[in-house]
Order: sequence, then C-alpha cells, then structure tokens
Amino acid sequence: MNTVTHRPLVPVGRVFWALLRRDLRVARRELPYFLVRTTLQPILFVVVFGYLLPKMNFVQRGYSTALLPGILAISLAFSSIQSVALPMVQDFGFTKEIEDRLLAPASARLIAFEKVVAGVLQGLVAAVFVLPIARLIMGPIAGLTVTDFGSVIAVTLLGATAFSALGLLMGTAIQPQQIGLMFSVIVAPMIFFGCAYYPWQGLSAVPVFKYAVLINPLVYVSEGMRGALTPALPHMPLGFVFLALAFITVVFWIWGLRAFERRAFS
Repeated sequence: MNTVTHRPLVPVGRVFWALLRRDLRVARRELPYFLVRTTLQPILFVVVFGYLLPKMNFVQRGYSTALLPGILAISLAFSSIQSVALPMVQDFGFTKEIEDRLLAPASARLIAFEKVVAGVLQGLVAAVFVLPIARLIMGPIAGLTVTDFGSVIAVTLLGATAFSALGLLMGTAIQPQQIGLMFSVIVAPMIFFGCAYYPWQGLSAVPVFKYAVLINPLVYVSEGMRGALTPALPHMPLGFVFLALAFITVVFWIWGLRAFERRAFS
C-alpha cells in the first residue's frame, strides 16, 4: 500500500519572518558597505551644492532649503532600488540562491513581497542616516520643520515601497550583464530629472519639462518631502503626491511580480 507523505504546513507569517530575518542579518553584516554604496553620492552633492557653492556665493543660501528634501528623496529611492535589484540579479544569476527560496513552503508572491519589505526597511535606514549628516553639513536651514510628522512618515513609506517595487521589476527583468546599463540609462536620468535639485514649480519656466517629468516617480517623493519638511516652499499638494505614489507602487508591484514569477518558473 502506497503512502503519500505531505509536507507539513508552516504558517505564512513564520516563513515570511524567517526570510526577512535572514535578509536583515545579511544587511546588518554589510551595513558599512551598504551605507557607503547608497549614501556617498547624496552626501557629496550636499557638500558641493549645500555647502561649497553657497559659501562661494554661486547659489543663494536659501537653495539649501529646496535641496535637502531632494537629497533625502534620492537617498531613499537609490537605496530602496539597490537593496532589491542588486540581490535579485545575483539570486537569479551566478549564485542561483533564488532556487533555495522557491523551495520554501511559501508562494512566489510571498517571496517577492518579502524582498520589497526588506528594501523598504533599508531605504528607511539610508534616509535616516543622511538627514542628520546633511543638516550638519548645510548648517541652519530656513523653513525646515518636522511638525507634520505624519506626512513625513507617509511620504517616506510610500516612496520606499514604490522604489522597492521598482527594484523588484528591474532586478528580475534585467540580465546580470546589463546591471551597469540599468543605472546609467534608468537611474541616472531619474535622479537628474526627479526634481531633487530644484522644485517642480520651478519648471514652469520650461512647461514641456514640467509635465514630461511627471512620469518620473522620484518627482513625487521629492515634492512630498518638500511639502512635509519645508512646507513654506512651493510644492505639489500632498494629497496628490500620496495618490500618485500609491498608484505607482501598485503598478510596479504588479509588473515586478509578473516578471519575478516568469523568471522564477521559466
């Protein structure tokens, strides 16, 4: 008589936490390298545009008020993308670690969701790390406030989630040999046209650019940070920012999940 052995059911929450705990343990071990990789460029921009140029009177001193929220947006976005995309490229590439994860008693959707959550947490760490350093380098910043703490948290979480979902899409849709192309063709233009170094309202001088950049998700994170941290500056309405980031997150999650499942089971 043949007997069929069934794999014991494991609670989904326990599997999710085990996967997340493993990723966080790896991230903690590599924390110095992670911070250098994701925050060095924003900090260098702070030194040049937030300290040196104002000292040399090449830009107005009030420019730092518009710059700081954009720098935080870049740190959040850049770290969230990298934290998901780079490990995914490795997992599907030479390490083949994704095969071990797919053997876990969990769906592919749960595995992809855990990757996004890990990316969100690492994006938050990078933003929290950059904020005091940028504030210290720039000195006093007129109009900077954290009284609207709820909006700061909402923009940060929505922005980190949107870019982590984008990292899932990029990490599964791009081959390992094309990873450099990803950052030069996708990430770099996103940063320069993401309203991080200038307010979106300032593009009224060039109307074509003002509306063309709306396809860039970084625009909404930058403007959301301005609305939450420097509300006296011109910025997009926060309600519109929240809706846009929520929509972008859903779109990137659907595309990223499809790409993940197609790559995982191909």
